[in-house]
Order: sequence, then structure tokens, then C-alpha cells
Amino acid sequence: MSGKTVTRADLAEAVFRKVGLSRTESAQLVETVIDEICNAIVRGESVKLSSFATFQVRSKNERIGRNPKTGEEVPISPRRVMTFKASNVLKSRILKSHVARKLKAKA
Repeated sequence: MSGKTVTRADLAEAVFRKVGLSRTESAQLVETVIDEICNAIVRGESVKLSSFATFQVRSKNERIGRNPKTGEEVPISPRRVMTFKASNVLKSRILKSHVARKLKAKA
């Protein structure tokens, strides 16, 4: 792993370089897209970004868990969680990158 984290600023810079909008407009565009995705998820809607992933909200029921330190049983309250499911296109791109790195390391 490279350890690099892509930030909003990095995304805005990529939009600036590739699309040609101003830096301010690029940052606003990235913020708008992220806000729309967040708002849809909060409303409980699925967000499907073709060739990338699907984000969904799932309801989890109450269950009994254990404190790993003490072994004491503790109820875990019901909640809503977001799930991320990578598309097959993304999965295959990751696999190709992994294989290419392994081949490069052997050479």
C-alpha cells in the first residue's frame, strides 16, 4: 500500500486539471456531488455510481454483544448503517493493478 489518501482537495485539483474549470468552481463541483450523495444516503436511498460502487443504508436489529475485555454481555441497540459494495468493474481494476505490481516486483 502506498499510504496516500485522496482528499477533497485532490479531487478538486483533478477536476481543475482535466475539465478546465477554475479551482473555485472545481471545489464547488466536488462539494456539490459529495453533498448530493450524502443527502441521498441520509434519506435512505441507494446510490449507484455505475462502474464504481453502490452505497446503501441497512437497518440492523438489536443484538447481544460481548465486551472483549470483561466477557460481559451487552445489548447493542438497533441502528442504521451504510454499506459499500464495489462494482465488478472496480474489483477487476484493483485485481489487475495487484497482478501488475506483483509482476513488476518479480522483474
